[in-house]
Amino acid sequence: MVYRELGNTGLKVSEIGLGCEGFNGQSDEFTEEMFALAFRHGVNVMDLYSPNPDLHRRVGNAIRDRRGEFVLQAHLCTKWENDQYKVTRKIDEVKASFERMLENLGTDYIDIGMIHYVDSMNAWNEIINGDVIEYAKQLKASGKIHHIGISSHNPEIALAAVESGVTEALMFSINPCYDLLPGDEDCETLWSEESYNKPLFNIDPQRERLYETCQRSGVGITVMKVFGGGDLLTDNSPAGKAMTVNQCIHYALTRPAVSTVMSGVRTREELVSSLAYETASNAERDYAKVFAEFPKISWQGHCMYCGHCAPCPKKIDVAAVTKFYNLAKAQGEVPETVREHYAALSAHAGDCIACGACEKRCPFGVGIIENMNGAKETFGY
Repeated sequence: MVYRELGNTGLKVSEIGLGCEGFNGQSDEFTEEMFALAFRHGVNVMDLYSPNPDLHRRVGNAIRDRRGEFVLQAHLCTKWENDQYKVTRKIDEVKASFERMLENLGTDYIDIGMIHYVDSMNAWNEIINGDVIEYAKQLKASGKIHHIGISSHNPEIALAAVESGVTEALMFSINPCYDLLPGDEDCETLWSEESYNKPLFNIDPQRERLYETCQRSGVGITVMKVFGGGDLLTDNSPAGKAMTVNQCIHYALTRPAVSTVMSGVRTREELVSSLAYETASNAERDYAKVFAEFPKISWQGHCMYCGHCAPCPKKIDVAAVTKFYNLAKAQGEVPETVREHYAALSAHAGDCIACGACEKRCPFGVGIIENMNGAKETFGY
């Protein structure tokens, strides 16, 4: 395993780390097996965005004997409610959730206290000028967190956070498709098919500036979404051609300031595949050839979220429902964030009466009724 400095924090992290989403809802035995495998290969870092108390208990048990040598990146501004996670900026909820996390993990400190999911300027201003950042500073002063970080999908917000001088680490979504897109306060544009309806080339200048600023400022980047939720590994990739696990990881690790890739794994085989990067040949890691072969993309039959299907007589936002359905299909499950966004819609796929008006208006020939049926089955309503 290769270890990298995490910016100026003084921490050394394995370039392959663990994401936590694949551990949600799993057993003690699964957690023990996955951590044992990770430890054997030298993994020493994990991102823990979820406030799930059972997950905390299992992770705490797994790392207890290695706590001093294991780097735990865990998030502020999340809470566990009705058996799912939610984002919160209410300081009383932030404090209570953090203290519960320490208790459930069986530890008295977190290495990186990551302020969760800051994608809009309003959210950033609320944090930097309000109680949350003051609480994070108090936690650092007391030793309950050792370094302050921020998690974002938006390069504009991430850059503001880095340039503020408060942020010591950045969790950011990096892959060769997302890197083409300009910043947006709606992170769903990153996986929207509409965002990729042109040839794929040239990194977005703001993202390039972000990576270079992090490198220059000594802010280490921990990477999320390296596989685009699994999309980049299939022929349904927004690039139009599947990449390999090695190519995706290598792309992220070759960006300036990147220290570790938090690999989201749901099975032993997925973890083995990510760990194999360490012994992969240069040819296996090389992503230049597949980049050169990315085709121009035709989206006939694919929802572009253009809105031509509206209006729906049952007030369904067809584009939004389709987007969340596609996200769930790409990951083979319904992630917590997708479930929460779907629930917030005023009408759902189950309200569809299959009148077909939307399909007649769709310029891309999308089977919308079929998608609504699939979404109803996937989300349950």
